[in-house]
Amino acid sequence: MKPEHPEARAADSLETQVDAWRAHLRRSRAITDADVAELEDHLREQIASLDAQGLSADEAFLVAVKRMGAIDALTREFAREHSDRLWKQLVLSGDGMGGGAEASGTHGSPRTWVALALAVAAGAAIKVPALFGVAFDPDQSLFYPLNIGFFTLPFIAAYFAWERPLPARSRAWLAAAFGLAAVLVNAFPFSLSPGDEPDTVVLTMLHLPIALWLAVGVAYVGGRWRGSEKRMDFIRFTGELFIYFVLIGLGGGVLIGLTFALFGAIGLDVEPLVQSWILPCGIAGATVVATWLVEAKQSVIENMAPVLARTFIPLFALVLLAFVVTMAATGRGIDVEREILIAVDLLLVVVFGLLLYSISARDPLAPPGLFDWLQLTLVGTALVVDVLALWAIGARISDFGFTPNRIAALGMNVVLLVNLAGSAVRYARFLRGGGGFTRLWNWQMSYLYVLAGWAAVVAFLFPPLFGFR
Repeated sequence: MKPEHPEARAADSLETQVDAWRAHLRRSRAITDADVAELEDHLREQIASLDAQGLSADEAFLVAVKRMGAIDALTREFAREHSDRLWKQLVLSGDGMGGGAEASGTHGSPRTWVALALAVAAGAAIKVPALFGVAFDPDQSLFYPLNIGFFTLPFIAAYFAWERPLPARSRAWLAAAFGLAAVLVNAFPFSLSPGDEPDTVVLTMLHLPIALWLAVGVAYVGGRWRGSEKRMDFIRFTGELFIYFVLIGLGGGVLIGLTFALFGAIGLDVEPLVQSWILPCGIAGATVVATWLVEAKQSVIENMAPVLARTFIPLFALVLLAFVVTMAATGRGIDVEREILIAVDLLLVVVFGLLLYSISARDPLAPPGLFDWLQLTLVGTALVVDVLALWAIGARISDFGFTPNRIAALGMNVVLLVNLAGSAVRYARFLRGGGGFTRLWNWQMSYLYVLAGWAAVVAFLFPPLFGFR
C-alpha cells in the first residue's frame, strides 16, 4: 500500500481540528449555522495567512484559534479545552503527530533544532574560561557571576535574530553592543576575590544583566522597537521566561539530587562533575531552552505571569495597607539597617513587576472595575512605603556618608518613586473617567528606557566614578 503523502496527512489533520472547533461552536444555542459559517471563514483566512508565513497546519490552526478567541468567547473556551495538544503539535514537526516525524525523516521543527543547538553552544561557551584556568567556583572568583550575562543573553538574542529574522545591520549593532560591554566590564580593575570584592563590582553584577536585557528586547521585536505594543510583548515574554527558567531549575535540582543519591549508592563522588560541568552548562543551556518553550506556547494559551500577578495583587495590597496602617498607629519608622532597606526595596520591585504584568493582560478598552481599584490601592500604598524608604536611606547617608551602595539604592528608589507616582496619577484619572487606560500602558512602556538607562549607569559608570571600590 502506497504511504500517504505528508501534505495529505497535514490537510486531514487540519480538517479534523476544524470539524472539532465547528462542533464546539454549534453546542451553543445562541449561535446559528450562519454565525458558524462566518466565523469559519475568518478562521480559515487566519490559517491561510499563517500558512503563508511558514507555519505548519497544526501551528497555524492553534494560533488562529487563539486569535479568534480574542473576539469570540466560544472559540476562547475551545482553545482552553484543547490546550493539552499544544506540546505535541508545536514541538513535533508540522507533518503531523504520531508517525509524521518519522515518515518525513525529521524528528523536530527547525525552531526546535536551532534552540537545542544554541543551548548546546551556550553550555559550551560557559566552559571556555576553564581552558584558561578559570574554574566555575564563586567561592574562589566572581568572574562567572560578573560575566554570566555574556554566556546566556547573546544566545537568546541569536535565537530571536534567526526566528524573526533580524536585519543584518541590527545584528551587527547587537553583536557590537554585547562585545563592547564584555570588553569594558572585564577591563575594569576589579578585585574578583570573594570577601574582598568592592561595592562597585557587586552593583555591576546586579545591574549589567538588566542593561543587556534591553539588547535582547531589540532582537525579540525584530528591530521594530517603536510602538508600545511590541515592548509590552517583550515584557510578557520576560515574565514567562522567568517562570519557565525557575521550573526548569527546580526540575534540574531534583535531577542533581537523584544523581548524587544514585552514584553515592555505589560509592562514587560525582560532586566535581556536577559542579564543573552539569551545573554551569545546565544553567546556560536552560536559558535558551526556556526561551524556546515560551515561544512555543505563548501564541496558544494564556500567559502565566499576568495570571500570577492578578492572583497576588490583592494579597500584596492587603499586606502593604496593613503595614502602612500599623506604622501610623504605632509611630514606628522603617529601620535604617541595611538588610531591612534591601528587603523593602525588593518588595517595591516586586510590586512594580506585579503592576506591569497585570497591565499587560488587561483589555485597554474595558471599563474600570473592582480590580482596578485594588491596583490603585497597591500603587498608592507602595508609593507611601517608597517615600518612607527614601527617608530611611537619607537618614543612613546622613549618619554614615555616601557609598556606591547607598547612592545606587537612593537612585533606584527615586526611579521607582517616579514610576509609582506617574502610575497612580494615570490610574486615578482612568478611574474617574478623565483618561484612557492606554495612557497608563504607554507610561509603563516608555519607562523601560529609564530603568535600562539607570541600570547602565550603575553597571558602567559607577565603577570608574567611585574608583572601583
